[in-house]
Amino acid sequence: MKFTLSWLKEHLETNADIDEIANTLTAVGLEIESVRSPQESLKGFVTAKIISVEKHPNADRLKICKVDSGSDELQVVCGADNAKAGLVGILARPGDIIPSSNTKLKAGKIRGCISEGMMCSANELKVGTDSEGIIELEKNIVAGLPAGDVIELETVIDIALTPNRVDALGVRGVARDLAATGIGSLKKMKQYSEAPKFETDFEIANYLTTEQSYLCPHFSGLVIKGIKNTDSPDWLKRRLESIGLRPVSAVVDITQYLTIDLGRPLHAFDLSKIKGSLGPKLAKDSDKIIALDNKEYSLDSNTLLISDESGPQAIAGIIGGQSSSVVEETTDIFIESAFFNPSCVARTGRSLGIVSDARYCFERGVDPSMTIAGANLASSMIVEICGGESSNLLSVGKPPNVSRSFSFSPIQVSRLGGLNLSDEEIKDILESLGFELETKTKGEFFVTSPSWRSDVEGEQDLVEEVLRIHGYDQIPVKKLPDAPNRKGILTDEQRNIRMLRRTLASTGLSEIITWSFMEYSKAGTFLEEQKLLFLENPISEDLNVLRPSLLPNLINAIAKNLSRNFLNLAFFEVGPVFSNSSPNQELCVSGVRTGHVSKLHWDSDGRHADIFDVKGDALKALNALGLSSEGITTSKTFSGFSDSLSWYHPGQSGALCLGKNPVAYFGSIHPSVLKLFNIEVPVMCFEILFNQLPKISRKGLSSRPQFSPSPYQSVERDFSFLLDEEFPVEKVIRKVKGLNRDLISEVNLFDIYSGAKVQDNKKSIAFTVKLQPKDKTLTEEEIDLISQKIIKAVEEGFDGKLRA
Repeated sequence: MKFTLSWLKEHLETNADIDEIANTLTAVGLEIESVRSPQESLKGFVTAKIISVEKHPNADRLKICKVDSGSDELQVVCGADNAKAGLVGILARPGDIIPSSNTKLKAGKIRGCISEGMMCSANELKVGTDSEGIIELEKNIVAGLPAGDVIELETVIDIALTPNRVDALGVRGVARDLAATGIGSLKKMKQYSEAPKFETDFEIANYLTTEQSYLCPHFSGLVIKGIKNTDSPDWLKRRLESIGLRPVSAVVDITQYLTIDLGRPLHAFDLSKIKGSLGPKLAKDSDKIIALDNKEYSLDSNTLLISDESGPQAIAGIIGGQSSSVVEETTDIFIESAFFNPSCVARTGRSLGIVSDARYCFERGVDPSMTIAGANLASSMIVEICGGESSNLLSVGKPPNVSRSFSFSPIQVSRLGGLNLSDEEIKDILESLGFELETKTKGEFFVTSPSWRSDVEGEQDLVEEVLRIHGYDQIPVKKLPDAPNRKGILTDEQRNIRMLRRTLASTGLSEIITWSFMEYSKAGTFLEEQKLLFLENPISEDLNVLRPSLLPNLINAIAKNLSRNFLNLAFFEVGPVFSNSSPNQELCVSGVRTGHVSKLHWDSDGRHADIFDVKGDALKALNALGLSSEGITTSKTFSGFSDSLSWYHPGQSGALCLGKNPVAYFGSIHPSVLKLFNIEVPVMCFEILFNQLPKISRKGLSSRPQFSPSPYQSVERDFSFLLDEEFPVEKVIRKVKGLNRDLISEVNLFDIYSGAKVQDNKKSIAFTVKLQPKDKTLTEEEIDLISQKIIKAVEEGFDGKLRA
């Protein structure tokens, strides 16, 4: 919010300088964005008088001006229509910084003619909004004076408002805060002396039903006839221009002025363009309106309008319509002042993408008690500046009561805020902000909040008001007690996730973090539509549903990198996934791989990522979470999972199971899914849902591999068997290792073969068994004995035949 220092002083009696005011505003929570003194930006600029004007020989719209700068004569090429001999304006010379563009002016040629400076417009100097012509000063002003000495400029203050500070939407609210700190005193509110001169036959109406009346509980206004809608007086134009607003006409400028001055938006309608009664009304889905920004908006049944009998005339609380706009020829107007529901205004503004000062105020909640006062003040100012006569006030409904009353114990200031203030000090601060206090028994106050503080809801809010006005810097500093030296503050889940991240990163996967949102058209591939969680107010159309899986965003990251010719990729993410079933949010880890997993080299071929790589990633992740590989089996089906997992290739995927319960899934992404992401190369993935894992405590688990060297010699024996094709090799390996876990330390498969010299529906497997004794060296007889056990177990358990 922007305002000038002189504007502030119309409401605040103070001798404080700008630095003290700025520091105080920040201290009370109205943080200063900037304090701009135009005088500083005009250093180097001087007054100059045009001596002569000639037509540019090479351009129809340019002129060559001889300019007296006070110290010398310069040639300036100028394109302004009002450039003429005798005009006194503001000259920028080479080296000066033009405020509007923040660029340094250089001498040069324009269409072949030398230009040694620039005659400036108000917009270029940021002292106004006029950019059509150069500044024209009084003709008696001599050349060579500093520009800051002849242009009446004001210091502009820009503050950042938090959404709850509805009281500071106007300059008067800011002045009230400053007065409460003791930096000055708040002046009395302006009085409205304009008495109605006639009874109008114009009528306002409420087109809303009783159930809809909350959208506009109070609609009021009055008629002014016989006005002359001229330019605003200089003081009003300068005030608006100084904060970046463009003066339009006296009537429009007055409504803009009161929006900034009191935080009370108003709107003026040309009465001659209104058909029948005017009032609040909900739009129909077919309604359209051309607004004052020259854009046509299609409306829906949730849009609140101000309509007459012919149709929409304004979008309530946001912007007026062109069809009833006030123009220079307007003589009769209706000034509307109303209270609109903040949520309704905010929703409509967002859906239509309209940003206006009125919306900014209404969606935060203006002071409802100022509805009639604002209309009266606007009437007085318009009659004073434009002439005419005002009618009686017209009103439908009544202002809602947003004030709250509750008990407040002053001791809460000490208990919650750490400040020891007397009851009288606390009372003075709150009353200076507009709160009404009545003393109750037992040292409590009965407090009623003012109509402009709808954000105050209880004792804690009053404590905050006292603290910010008295000064947060006055709160005594106290050293916090030393925290006890505690170990193990992380939960098992937090430890598991940390270990998981380190493990996956060590396998070559890079961790990424993606949005929790995604596009609906792709989300439906990973979860049924009725189970998706849609966003009511998405930040964009392609982020309109909460992700049902981590995979879509990971695959999308693959697609973006492939489009930039990054071909060898490996990503993982740990984060929540969402659905409308209970629970709505579940923790998940997923990873994806594509391209080569080993670099191309002269003595070896590069190998592409396959399903065994992501199976290995999933196993390592499960190991990091405390699950042993020995208890995990592989399944080619996804039985036990509620969804079809149709994003996996059916012949290149599987599940890792504990017993019959799947705990992880891995495989190749289905080509139809890859096509959605415009990917033409295979992508492998795995995913683990934490809610499918058993609860495992990390107590006793180490993040480092354990190694216990034995002083006795190990022995390795190779075995080769012929098995039926259908038998999983994994079961054979597990069976062999389980024969004697104290002695058999490793079982490593090194060959699988089927084809020539092997019967149909058979396969040959070969594996190495490592025997590691812990208490003695094995004898040949003991080695033979364990070998026979292995052979017997495979033959009996899997109908295997030992190969020579």
